[in-house]
Amino acid sequence: MTPEHHDRPSDIPDPIVVKATGWAPSLVWAVPILAALIGLSLIVTMVLERGPTITIRFQTAEGLEAGKTKVKYKDVDIGEVKAITLSGDLEHVLVHLELVKGTERFAVSDARFWIVKPRVAASGVSGLGTLFSGVYIGSDPGQSSEQRKDFIGLEVPPIVTTDLVGRQFTLHANDGGSLDIASPVYYRQVQVGQVVAFDLDQDGRGVTLKIFVQTPYDHFVTAETRFWHAGGVDVRVDANGVKVRTSSLAALLLGGIAFDAPPDGPTMTPAEEGAAYVLAVDREQAMKRQNEKAELAVLYFDQSVRGLSPGAPVDFRGLQLGEVKSIGVEFDPETREFRMPVTIDVYLDRLGERYRETIRTGESATRRSLFEAMVKRGLRAQLRTGNFLAGQLYVALDFFPHALPVLLDPNRTPREVPTVVSGIEDLQSQLTEITQKLNKVPFDSIAANLDKSLIGLKSMLGNAEKLFRQVDEVTPEAKAALAEARKSFTAAQHTLSQDAPLVHDARQAVQELTRASQSLRVLADYLERHPESLLRGK
Repeated sequence: MTPEHHDRPSDIPDPIVVKATGWAPSLVWAVPILAALIGLSLIVTMVLERGPTITIRFQTAEGLEAGKTKVKYKDVDIGEVKAITLSGDLEHVLVHLELVKGTERFAVSDARFWIVKPRVAASGVSGLGTLFSGVYIGSDPGQSSEQRKDFIGLEVPPIVTTDLVGRQFTLHANDGGSLDIASPVYYRQVQVGQVVAFDLDQDGRGVTLKIFVQTPYDHFVTAETRFWHAGGVDVRVDANGVKVRTSSLAALLLGGIAFDAPPDGPTMTPAEEGAAYVLAVDREQAMKRQNEKAELAVLYFDQSVRGLSPGAPVDFRGLQLGEVKSIGVEFDPETREFRMPVTIDVYLDRLGERYRETIRTGESATRRSLFEAMVKRGLRAQLRTGNFLAGQLYVALDFFPHALPVLLDPNRTPREVPTVVSGIEDLQSQLTEITQKLNKVPFDSIAANLDKSLIGLKSMLGNAEKLFRQVDEVTPEAKAALAEARKSFTAAQHTLSQDAPLVHDARQAVQELTRASQSLRVLADYLERHPESLLRGK
């Protein structure tokens, strides 16, 4: 027996060793395990619900804060600004956004982003709500299927967003006038769209504008539609009178564009997207007949054309046949005089269906003979006053049966139409002739001769008085007769004396005749410069 066996009491049995089969954790570990599972689920949920991450380049980050500034679409939060950094060239700021799940349409190539903040522009005031809620980033989803992560932010909010339905059209104009981005577009005084963009043409001779017309008003734009500037107050004083046309208050302040179709135009189908049109200066210019064939003619006037301007109407018995195209001056070496050529555009189709048929079916020789026949009947052009208030003239075509015959070159191009002097010019000529005749009357010589006659008569009366004194010693009867005669001669001498009423009246009559002559001269000169005063006064 070993020593160990001798030390342990004999009544104590040997221990039984059993090998462990498993380990049961304590309840203390349940709490951290549960927390880890919850955190893991939250991470998985966050990853699964996280949307696209994009970067937007802006000029400045004014008002933006990382972790606070939201990204919104129709006032719904769709993301948040996570970080703001500078670009490598330090010219821009890079705003890193994290969008929520389901916003994949905001991460495509045609999506747009801009900073919403208070703005004061010609189109109005916007973004006032951000004064209380803070600046945020506005967004507009795209329609493209091409994914994108880097965007260039807009400096101003877009005029047309994806949720607006309508069509865009292109307008060409000589200048932009008072138009700007967001200027209204009107149809029959109702706003139906806006100007969305404009730019100078490549040659710099005009402006190209893009307008957007909302549905359902876009179907009113057809191939026959005319566009014109609708802003401001259009005041026109011409041969047709004074015209004042105004638009809505918004158009007066911001400018605008209006469109309509000619009232006698055919019914057309709606125009295609992007159709191009010409933007006229005003409604009158826009509504002029298009595709009309104009015939060029020239008129030579030997009188002043002051008051006649390009665009003045060419009238035939109240019907406007055309308009004045240009006015010039020309020297005639044969007569050594100047004459005023006025070029006009005449639309002969406006003379009626029968005249159109005659012109259309006849040959050129027939048309020339028709024109020559009308000239022989007295067809002439005459300047007439259309507006006495402003002194505006227009060209009137009419028949003057008593007009002097003229010889015209039938092969001349452009065709020459003979002219006659206007009625006002005739009146001025007659007044001038009367004044010239009155100027030839020698009123001063007549007055001088009258003074000489009065002096001679006074001398004769003095000699008669001497004679009476010489025969004063004759018989009483003769003396009495001579006394009566002396009384008569004394009365005559008193009547013809220097301060006698008769002499005074005669001199006053001569002075009145002189003043009348001067007044007629002044009247003729004034009427020559202001013929319109015959109707409206000085």
